[in-house]
Amino acid sequence: MKRRDFINWVGLGLIASSLPVAIAACSSGTTSTSGDWQTVGTSAELDKTGQLLAKDSPVGSVLVVGTSKGENLTAVDPTCTHAGCTVAWEPPTKTFLCPCHGSEYGVDGKVQKGPATTPLKTYAAKIEGTSVVVKPT
Repeated sequence: MKRRDFINWVGLGLIASSLPVAIAACSSGTTSTSGDWQTVGTSAELDKTGQLLAKDSPVGSVLVVGTSKGENLTAVDPTCTHAGCTVAWEPPTKTFLCPCHGSEYGVDGKVQKGPATTPLKTYAAKIEGTSVVVKPT
């Protein structure tokens, strides 16, 4: 075996053996927290308007309603189960309203008015430090 071939094999072996470590380091981003809880935004973002829409979160699209000072945060997948439109939070009536066909969902994600018949997917939500985190229920 020539010296150059030996060095190439050793170099290739080093790269191949360090690949799993590199992949693990890259995939352990800051979006994950303890357990199955996933970060979807910051408490500062939530407190600006009382709601936080994270379209590309680690768990999918999530709409969190409330404030970091409040005890109860509400988190749902804001995709209407009837038409696929993004529902909006209506604070005066405390409902999620679909702009496409008028379906209404309660704070618990259950259908209050059709045409939708399936409830919204819900999440447990809490504040961890300065992060808003959710976990599928």
